[in-house]
Amino acid sequence: MIAAREKFPKLTPQEYFAWEEKQLHKHEYIEGEVYAKSGGSVNHGRIAVRFTSMFDSHLEGSSCIIGNSDIKIKIVKAEKYTYPDVSVTCDDRDKTTTQYITYTLTGGRLYFL
Repeated sequence: MIAAREKFPKLTPQEYFAWEEKQLHKHEYIEGEVYAKSGGSVNHGRIAVRFTSMFDSHLEGSSCIIGNSDIKIKIVKAEKYTYPDVSVTCDDRDKTTTQYITYTLTGGRLYFL
């Protein structure tokens, strides 16, 4: 998916969360800027499904959470919230959150955009 910059004033993360809950489409947040997510190609979607299935099969029976593009993640040490195609977390701190996950495998670096 490609994110397109919309004309918004800079928002705090809390303002972004409140605003996005009311939207019909997903938006990413990068350092105060809001970007609308657009659809991907058929091949893009097929590749994302294969990666998600691969991780799900490999981690079956574990306590890990495998997510698709419906799960928002917070990039570690940054004010960035995004919807990667695939995300994986095995960190207990992510099991109690409802808005996003933070502790993806390898310190927040295993995600596919």
